[in-house]
Amino acid sequence: MKYSVINNQLFIKNRKNFCINMKPQSIAIFNSNDIYPISADSTLPFQQHRDIFYLSGIDQEESVLVLFPDAPKEKHREVLFLKETNAHIAIWEGEKLTKEKAFEVSGIKTVYWLQDLEKILFEIMTQCETVYINTNEHYRSNVEVETREDRFTKWLKKKYPAHSVAKSNPILQRLRSVKDPIEIDLIQKACNITEKGFRRILNFVKPGVMEYEIEAEYIHEFVRNRSKGFAYSPIIASGSNANVLHYIENNKACKSGDLILMDVAAEYANYSSDMTRTIPVSGKFSNRQKAVYNAVLKVKKASTKLLVPGTIWADYHVEVGKIMTAELLKLGLLDKADIQNENPDWPAYKKYFMHGNSHHLGLDTHDYGILTEPMIANMVFTVEPGIYLPDEGFGIRLEDDVVIQENGAPFNLMQNIPIEVDEIESLMNT
Repeated sequence: MKYSVINNQLFIKNRKNFCINMKPQSIAIFNSNDIYPISADSTLPFQQHRDIFYLSGIDQEESVLVLFPDAPKEKHREVLFLKETNAHIAIWEGEKLTKEKAFEVSGIKTVYWLQDLEKILFEIMTQCETVYINTNEHYRSNVEVETREDRFTKWLKKKYPAHSVAKSNPILQRLRSVKDPIEIDLIQKACNITEKGFRRILNFVKPGVMEYEIEAEYIHEFVRNRSKGFAYSPIIASGSNANVLHYIENNKACKSGDLILMDVAAEYANYSSDMTRTIPVSGKFSNRQKAVYNAVLKVKKASTKLLVPGTIWADYHVEVGKIMTAELLKLGLLDKADIQNENPDWPAYKKYFMHGNSHHLGLDTHDYGILTEPMIANMVFTVEPGIYLPDEGFGIRLEDDVVIQENGAPFNLMQNIPIEVDEIESLMNT
């Protein structure tokens, strides 16, 4: 892995917190992700399943974690199963985790090879009553492929039909949404790498540059700072492309007088950052662009202050809508009649700002979190208002990542990334 060793106390603590929430005489099982094929003998780069990583730190394919806090044998209370390595694998794929290295990474003493899974699991299953299976229940989930976890669940339920089944996801939704200080440090590292990428392109952008060339500058800076790369598919959207919310083609030339909306950020150690900045191709905003930009910035600053313990996500977005409406009135994009005649289910401001203002951030860019429950200190959220003007040929979005504090305003993990108009223009013209 490119990233530095993570303190395994994080994973030890995460497992302890998960086990506290389990039913008596129950086990929980977590699988690595598959390595997904492209065609022939090609595969996509491996991405570890975030849940097994969260609970163990194991970042390797074909790994299984079993938690059984009430196991009669102490050695079976935490068990890892790993793909056994050999000289052939070492030559062709590189070294895999040894049992000793897996213990160093995870803090789990009992490590078996994967070939022993069915035998060991049979013994464990005779001693438990309930099995926690790991399902994907994220509110944005839309998965069509059958995952390794899905296949394992099918096999397990067929092999052991008399056991009760419970879901691990509700436990993980709550645990993963509140970040440990070690996790916040990892997200901060991802944000710091993102900052380096952004500062790099401020001196690179000029009329005629291609969107994909900007993308290349980012990935260069990210990888050279120990990131695997982008936390999500990067959006480098110049001119009217910015009005396509998930524009990822990144294949157009950046023209003089246009703006470039860049929703692009680095990952670090599987933790995401999430940044959006909008800059002028020519190094200077027009008066109209500056007015809209500063309106978006005002909304970002004002809405950030609302992210405090006890806030409900839905109520927060209602308040953000009011702030945005006030700015759109000032810009002349809305008038009082628009407000009076608006559809309560799709307020007038949604014509220009149609997406949410915040989402949880962590191991996933859209991380776990139960949106109907109050916000808690040490949750990490994005703040990302935007105004999109297809008729004027540009769109502006600004986005930072913040940590909710026990008292006072959130802490901005991206506070050192330039965002004010004067600073951006100054840096682009030096």
